[in-house]
Amino acid sequence: MPGDMQKFELTLQSGRKMPPVGLGTLAPDEGEEEVIKAVRVAIKAGYRHIDCAAIYRNERAVGSAIKSAIIEDTVRREDLFICSKLWNTCHRPDLVRTSLRKSLEDLGVQYLDLYLMHWPMAYKEGGEFHPWDENGKIIYSDVDYVDTWKALEDCVDEGLVRDIGMSNFNSKQLQRILDVARIKPSNNQLEINVHLSNEKLIEFCKSVGVTVTAFAPLGNLSVKRDHTPIIEEPVVLDIAKKKNKTAAQVALRYLIQKGVGVVPKSKTPSRIVENFQIFDFSLSDDEMKALAQLNRNIRVYDESIALEHKYYPFNEPF
Repeated sequence: MPGDMQKFELTLQSGRKMPPVGLGTLAPDEGEEEVIKAVRVAIKAGYRHIDCAAIYRNERAVGSAIKSAIIEDTVRREDLFICSKLWNTCHRPDLVRTSLRKSLEDLGVQYLDLYLMHWPMAYKEGGEFHPWDENGKIIYSDVDYVDTWKALEDCVDEGLVRDIGMSNFNSKQLQRILDVARIKPSNNQLEINVHLSNEKLIEFCKSVGVTVTAFAPLGNLSVKRDHTPIIEEPVVLDIAKKKNKTAAQVALRYLIQKGVGVVPKSKTPSRIVENFQIFDFSLSDDEMKALAQLNRNIRVYDESIALEHKYYPFNEPF
C-alpha cells in the first residue's frame, strides 16, 4: 500500500475498509475501448476502488477490464472495492434487486462492495433512464426513498452487496433514513471540491457515522464557466510548485486530509496515474486553510431537470 494511504481508509458500517481514492468511471461520451483502457491503467497503477453506476452505461466495459486484470493475475476480486449506484427509475422496491443484479451481471462479479441510491428522487419506472413527457419535462414517480432503502437492506441480507449508502442526499433526507434503518448507511457520495466545500453536510455525515466520498473532486473541466478552474487557481498552483506536485494532486490531497474519499475520473493514462500519487506528501495547516478559502459554493451537478420533485435535495441549506 503506497505511502500513508492506509491511514486515510474509510471504515464502513460492515467494518470493511474503503480505499480513499477510487477511479470515477463516468464517461458517457467515451467508447468502450476508452473505458476498458482507463480501468486497466488504474488497476495497474494501484487503484483498488472502482466507482460505477447504471446511468453511466459502461458497466460491461468496466467489467471486461476487471475480468482481464483478474485473469492476468494483476489483482484478485477480493482485493477490489467495487461501487455501483441504483438509478432513479428503479426506486420501486420490486425493481431494486433486479437493477442490482443487472449491474452485477454487467460487471461480471458476484457481489458489490458498496451500492448507493444515486439520487433521492424517483423517476417513472421502466423504459428510458430519463422518461420525458410531451412537454420535455421529466416524469416523476412518487416512490419514497425510505421504501427503496428497505429493499437495499434486503440485498445486503442476500449477500449481493456488503454495504449500502446514498449519493446526493441532504442532511434531512439522510436523517429520515437513519430514523428507520435496520442497516445503517455506510456512505454518502457528494459533489465536493475546493470550490464546493459542502462543509456542514460533511460534518453532519461524520457525526452520524456515515463516511463521505467526493465526486467531481477537481470540478468539471468540460463545463463552460465564468470562474477560474480548480487546477488553474493561483493558490493551488503555488502549493503544487512548492510540493513538486500537480495542481490536481494538491486538490485531491486536500480532500483526503479532510477525511473524505475521492473518485476522480480521467481517460488520460498519465493523469489516472498522477491522481493516485497523493500519498507521498502532505499539506500543512496553513495550506489547508488557504485551500479552504477557495470555496465558492459552485455546484455543477444539480440535476436541475428534477427541480420540482418533492425530494429534490438542494433546496435545503445542507
